[in-house]
This record gives sequence, C-alpha cells and structure tokens, in this order.
Amino acid sequence: MIPSPLSRSIEDYLKAIYDLSRGEEPASTSAIAEALDIQPASVTGMVKRLAEIGLLEHVPYRGVRLTKAGHREALRVLRRHRVIEAYLCERLGYPWDDVHAEAERLEHAASDDLVERMASALGYPSHDPHGAPIPTTTGDIEHMDLATLADAAPGARLRIQAVRDEEAKELRTMAADGLLPGVNVLVNEGPQVEGVVDIVVGDSQGPSLAVKTELARRIYVELQEE
Repeated sequence: MIPSPLSRSIEDYLKAIYDLSRGEEPASTSAIAEALDIQPASVTGMVKRLAEIGLLEHVPYRGVRLTKAGHREALRVLRRHRVIEAYLCERLGYPWDDVHAEAERLEHAASDDLVERMASALGYPSHDPHGAPIPTTTGDIEHMDLATLADAAPGARLRIQAVRDEEAKELRTMAADGLLPGVNVLVNEGPQVEGVVDIVVGDSQGPSLAVKTELARRIYVELQEE
C-alpha cells in the first residue's frame, strides 16, 4: 500500500529516478546513489521498499523503472518544485540561481493547496525559470528534446530550451554569457577545440564564446530551421 503522504526521502527517490529514466531507460542503483549523493547499499534497501509498495518495478540486470503510480507521484513532486521556483522568481524576486535549493526544501513542506494558489497567482505557468516544463495537475508534461549543446554539430543553429538548475555557480555563468532559455545560438563552423563548444550567442555576427563541454552538457537545445 502506498503511504500518504509520502515521506521526503521517497519523494526525492521518485524525482531522481524520473530524471534518470526520462528516455524510458531503467535507472541503475549506482546512478540513483550518485544523483542522491548516498551509498549504493542505502539505495538497495529503499528500492526494494518502493517496489513492494508499487512505486517501482525491477528490470532484470538493468535497474528500476517507475510504475504508473510512481510516475504520477514523481510528476506531482516535480510540479510542486517547478511552480515554487517560478513563484520565487516572479513574485519574490529570487535570482534564478538561488531558487532550486529553496524549492528543494519547500516542495516537501508546502501543501498542494498552497502550490495551486501559487500557480493560479502566476497565471498557471507552463515552464519554470530554467525553461523546464511544469507538469499539469492531471499528470501531463510537455516533451522536451534531450539533445544538449555538447552534442551539437558545427554550423548548427539552435535555440536553448532549458538548462539544468542544480548548480548555482553554473547558472550564474550561463546568465552572464546570455545562455538563457529562448535564446538562439550558432555553433561555429570548423574543427572544435577539445573541451569546449565554440558558439555565437544571438546575432550570428556577434563575438564567439567558448563554452566548456561540461557546462554545454547542462544546456538543452532544439535545432532551428534554416
């Protein structure tokens, strides 16, 4: 039987597993441990418990995957997190590099009613401040292309869809360089220097910007028509 309400620990597990398996790939114990910064042995026990109460299913030799119930609960937590981020930015003036950590704390404490009042006050936003889609109350979520700037070919014209929000320092770097959701970028032609992606932000006539590959992997993009 699924407990109600879910504990903070269970919610964190479901959200992490959802993030790791968005491409329908099972999440391994080691990947979950790394995402949550805990020991693999601890993950094994929790995974067994979540499977017993119907939130996870085992994929032999590959890891675990959310059940329909687990998927629904993961999206509920994700909606709370992203609505709170949007509210903190738009109504309370938080910078986008500060809201993730604050939302991580509040998502477990805020009631569903409070979160929906926040969403209503914002006009029911479709995306959070980092460009990630906000799940609906019915459990629907916009598909997001998972291609990253690090994967882009030379000469590609791209639009930034979203950025990962966990690292405040990286978000400050992105903001300083103009690497924001909705911004167009052009990957420069010719051979790329190892460890960086050479791009132009916005106007194709602008100066080049060398983005470290590690940072580029945290920037999701979509290909633009010529």
